[in-house]
Amino acid sequence: MRVLVVDDDAVFREELADLLREDHHNVGVAPSVPKAVEALQHDEFDVVLTDLKMPRQGGLELLREVRNRWPRTLVVVVTGYATVESALDAMKHGAFDYVRKPFRVEQVRETLRLAAQEREFESPQETYRDPAQEARSLAARGKHEVLFFGEPAPDPEPHLHVAPLGPEDPAELVARAEAFVAEHPNAAIILSGVERLVEQHRLEDIVGVLDRLRTALMGHGPLRVGFNPRRVTRAVAVALGGAVATDETHAALEALANPIRRKILERLAVGPASFGETMEAAGLDDSPKMAFHLRKLVETGLAVHEGEAYRLTTRGEASVRLLADATFLPPAGDSGNLAFPGRRVSGAQHRRPRSHTGS
Repeated sequence: MRVLVVDDDAVFREELADLLREDHHNVGVAPSVPKAVEALQHDEFDVVLTDLKMPRQGGLELLREVRNRWPRTLVVVVTGYATVESALDAMKHGAFDYVRKPFRVEQVRETLRLAAQEREFESPQETYRDPAQEARSLAARGKHEVLFFGEPAPDPEPHLHVAPLGPEDPAELVARAEAFVAEHPNAAIILSGVERLVEQHRLEDIVGVLDRLRTALMGHGPLRVGFNPRRVTRAVAVALGGAVATDETHAALEALANPIRRKILERLAVGPASFGETMEAAGLDDSPKMAFHLRKLVETGLAVHEGEAYRLTTRGEASVRLLADATFLPPAGDSGNLAFPGRRVSGAQHRRPRSHTGS
């Protein structure tokens, strides 16, 4: 893992960095938020480990900056026992986890192991699919007239129609798609490279475009959306999946992305469990942190708290079944709609895009 340690305490900063290097992590250090931002501008990091309390700017300010400019980087905040509430607040605003000072070596190692698991879940290598091949396969069945938007485009063939994606004008894409559906009662649509739309427009607008396409195709054929997983955040991937899938699928994916909540769901799949039993299954010894994750599962409708026990809802049972599904963002019911990582990238392409601000 590539880890950036941010702390104004030079002794703590270097001790933690040395520990991580001994565990074969690639480690950078920064004494302040401005220096951390400078490091992030020049190098790519998987995880930022930042102290919450620092002079002038603290960990929450850095969390906001990282979430805005480098959203695929996970942030872990480091806190003292007196500031656990601040750490929980940081998790509510998108921090992946927190560790307490004085830290235990195994606690830090476990946190980074969980971070690695979350990144693996975001883009499992075996589930990449080729949108052009997806279009050809769907057209070859002869059941649908398939309209493919994007590049590189497959050659037109029977039942397969090709159009440019046109990321500058999503409204034109919708108009062409709706006209195609009006002309072909058995229409299906495949979009490739949807991250290009997200890069040029607000995510809410692109979700609205996908929602209109999904609505137009109801009763016709499937909508399938391919994207480059190295150029979108987990939140964007979930939003794309949610735009073509059901609410149940959306909530399940959001919960399943977090390895601690996956462990809780797997334990509840065995049967109802008390707070202590779920905490043991999750491998936690931190009650406030455990309460946070259970509350998230209850808020998303995947679990309920009845008396002294937690149990899965019907939606939670469905989410557990998704754990065995090989598809990154699974289809909703029998609609055939799907969002999936659309291409494998390598070399320099693996680097995240920089901020839209040009920094």
